[in-house]
Amino acid sequence: MAARPAIRFKAEDIWDTPEDGNRYEVVDGNLYMTPPPIPEHQSGSGMLHVFVGHYVHAHSLGRVFSAPIGLVLDDENGLQPDLIYVSNAHLSIIGPKAIEGPPDLVVEVLSPSTRSRDYGIKMRRYAAGGVPNYWILDPLARTVEDYRLGERGYVLQGTYGPGRVFRPELFPVLEIPVDQLWM
Repeated sequence: MAARPAIRFKAEDIWDTPEDGNRYEVVDGNLYMTPPPIPEHQSGSGMLHVFVGHYVHAHSLGRVFSAPIGLVLDDENGLQPDLIYVSNAHLSIIGPKAIEGPPDLVVEVLSPSTRSRDYGIKMRRYAAGGVPNYWILDPLARTVEDYRLGERGYVLQGTYGPGRVFRPELFPVLEIPVDQLWM
């Protein structure tokens, strides 16, 4: 009996997924489905978009996008991060359907169903794709982790929890009181 070849998905397949309230991503040719996020996930993501979006707009630095938005890193990687920042220097990667290339920042907000993927395959894929800044928000621990791309992948620059203020090097002068992300 002949073995069946494994199905490999393409990044463009994310636009052919069902409209069922779930998010679909293709990572390394494999299709992943994520159920709708919990309210704390959306609170953190929404408030972070307010802080970063306002700062980027006020300083005319580029564009900020929040999910759902497609990010195509190559033919086998079509992802949907929670937040994307594209600086003015890289605006050409904004295509008609998706961000097509590595943005300056990708943010993932953890959910119980995505935690291992966000720290695992997606983190490795963003690094391999050349995304220089990666932040992870954890709504249960109420923390923000700041990673920067190094020679061998992401390097943790700091973890900011309750009572702390996150001052990202990417955005000079921006201050994000971590407690306010989940108000």
